[in-house]
Amino acid sequence: YASMNRQFSSRDIETACRRDINFMFLLEGMPAPDHSTIARFISLHLSACSKTLLSDMTSILHDLGEISGKTLFIDGTKIESCANKYTFVWKKSVTKHQARLFEKILSFIEECETLYGIKVVYNGKATLHTMKRLRKKLYQIKGEEQITFVYGIGHRKSQLQKSIEMLEGYISKLKEYTKHLHICGERNSYSKTDPDATFMRLKEDAMLNGQLKPAYNLQ
Repeated sequence: YASMNRQFSSRDIETACRRDINFMFLLEGMPAPDHSTIARFISLHLSACSKTLLSDMTSILHDLGEISGKTLFIDGTKIESCANKYTFVWKKSVTKHQARLFEKILSFIEECETLYGIKVVYNGKATLHTMKRLRKKLYQIKGEEQITFVYGIGHRKSQLQKSIEMLEGYISKLKEYTKHLHICGERNSYSKTDPDATFMRLKEDAMLNGQLKPAYNLQ
């Protein structure tokens, strides 16, 4: 009861037992213990059962009929993560970028079919598997035509090299967005340096601007 009322030191608890009518009620007429007795009790007895105390109390209240056991309450405490507050990944933003990427990929596939006279089966939907099949076809053309890729200043890249490099970039981006969405799961965000943390508003807001910070919440 003392801890629930933010009184943790044995001296504060002793004072409360002498002056607070609620503590006096719990003592049931017994004299108030001194702080040494309280400290000794905490050290010898409370520490040993502190881990199971809550569940034991719940069982006793259930046996007495004070609680039904039909309702489950989850602690809504938010614990701030030590992750940097600027490492956020927003699910909504990733989904939006992914949709735009899919549009670019569909146009790119049509362009490749026209340029290189190939046919890619994709049913109007771009997937990673579709893009890998396209990459295989383009590299096949590279081998058949013996095209050499060039790099650096003063070298002119062939159209096929440009297409393959663009395709590799699309594949890399799609993998990145897929990974972000997988980590997010049902959450709306997560931190790059601490994937378990979700961005949310906390009670402690030093700047008073409602800034979202990486934190944990069992709910």
